Parts: sequence; structure tokens; C-alpha cells
Amino acid sequence: MIGRATARRLAATGWQVDVTGRDPAHFPRELAEAGVRFHAADRADPARLRAVLGEGADLLVDCICFTAADARGLLPLAEHATSTALISSKAVYVDAAGNHSNSDTPPDFGGPIRESQPTMAPGDMDYNSREGYGANKVAAEHVALDSGLPISILRPSRMHGVGTNRPREWVFVKRVLDRRPAVLLAARGTGIVHPTAAVNTAALIETVAQQPGARILNSADPNAPSALEIARTIARQLGESAAPGLGATPWDSPHPVVLDTTASLELGYKPVGDYAATVADEVDWLFDVYRAGDPDGLLPAADDEFFAEYFDYAAEDAYLTGL
Repeated sequence: MIGRATARRLAATGWQVDVTGRDPAHFPRELAEAGVRFHAADRADPARLRAVLGEGADLLVDCICFTAADARGLLPLAEHATSTALISSKAVYVDAAGNHSNSDTPPDFGGPIRESQPTMAPGDMDYNSREGYGANKVAAEHVALDSGLPISILRPSRMHGVGTNRPREWVFVKRVLDRRPAVLLAARGTGIVHPTAAVNTAALIETVAQQPGARILNSADPNAPSALEIARTIARQLGESAAPGLGATPWDSPHPVVLDTTASLELGYKPVGDYAATVADEVDWLFDVYRAGDPDGLLPAADDEFFAEYFDYAAEDAYLTGL
């Protein structure tokens, strides 16, 4: 999703863009039409990646750096790039009690999160786990920053955009498609977890390309809407409070999770737009895929564990009947 948005933005502004991936069948058509060149390459094949890089690049973007080992594999390539952007995550941050985004206890940061906020300790456990994801990202960041190379670490929050493999907005889009009569929102939809549009991260990547350096930058939309505001934006329906256990959304949080993007703005970054402006393309994409019958299996499956708790229609109907 981030690579797609970045390639599209750079190609539109005159860059010569090359992208790597394992399966050319997944290469977006609009990128090919924009002149972006696809190279079949695997992350675990350093010789192939080095061959693709050739004599070097003005900008190198790593969207799949999950571990310290991944970062060590990036360094020989970054040595031949004027500027490098490494995608990390806001999942690295911890509050005063050591809680993080994937903790059993939700974190309470007490206000907007700056890049100086403490992080998890670096780790090398399974990165595809609740405790391992952020810890491995921290370890990757350390490898990159300790290298002394001009690598910008970008920490986005809840990503959204065309091509996402976890479209959180589906929670509301599907309700429209299913013609649900109401949208239930836990805690009256007051939860806030800062969203990040892929197109805004792409704009920040172009900014660091023009100003190479070793740094850490938060990446988030200009505004941090609540779950209610997101529901209104996407579904154009008014949310009401629901019974306990109903109305959950991916943006629920007992304490606001908001990234401070002052450092990015001071560097000259100009966001493409706020959440309402940037989410439109993803919503249109979800509708289009649905109406086409989803031939490529891009939409969440009915048994997708992540989305299961958000579509308990039977429980919602029972609650609404009792109102």
C-alpha cells in the first residue's frame, strides 16, 4: 500500500521509479501505465536486489523491514542511495507504564506522541506477534540509525489507502453494502487512534528524498478523527451508543493515540489531505472490487479473524429489537 502510493506519486512528478516484488501478477496496472518498472525480486535474495539497484539511486524506500536482520540486509543497498526511507510503526512507542499498542492494557500517552517518546526494548522474537512486532521494529531502527547512513525512519499509525490488505474502513463499507439499518458504536464512538493515509506517507517520503539525513519522523494525517467521525465520513450515518460488547471498531481506544507530526512539518512535509479527503480513494476501491465480484480475493473473507468481532449482526439485531 505504501509502496504503491509512493511509486504513483513519484512517477507523477517525473521520477524514474523501479519497484520490486515476488509476483508480477500483483503489480498494479496503474503503476505500469505510469511508467513504473517492475523487477521480480525476493527480500531474501541480496544479490538480486543489488542487481536491481544497479549503480545506485537518489531514493531507496523499504516498506517491508520488520526485523534487525531485514535492516542489516538493507544497509549494503542504502550505501548506494542518496536518501533512504525505512517504514517503521507507531507500535514501537510505550507509555509510562510500559504499555504499547498491542498490549493487553491499552496505552495512555497523556497527549500527542513525539518522536522522543520512549519505545519498547529491541527484540528478536517472532515479529508477527503482539509482543514481537514493535520490539522487532525497534531493533530494525537501531541497526539503521547506528549505520550512520542517511536513513529516515518513518513511524506511521493506522494506515489506510488503496491496496491495503487490512482495510479497516471495511467495517463501515460492508455495513452500507449489507444495507444495515444502523451503525452501533461503542462508547459513542469517542475512540481515537490516529490514521495515516498512504498518500500522506508518500508525500513525507518525497520530502526526505529531497533532504537526506538520519532521523525519526512520525507520519500521520493532519487530523485525528474519532470513530464516530470516521463512521460519518464513510457511511454517512449517525452512530448511537450500544450495549456493552457491541459497536467495536478498529479505532477504539480508552485513551487517544495521536502522533505529533511537528518534526515532519518543520522539514517541509505537506500532507496531501486530511482523513476525509484521503480515505475517499480507498472507499471507492472497496466498492469497485465488491461490485466486480472480488475476482482476486482482495476483500476480507467471511471468516477473517480480525473482522469477526465487528460483524456480529445477530447480536446487534437482538439489541436493536429490544430498544
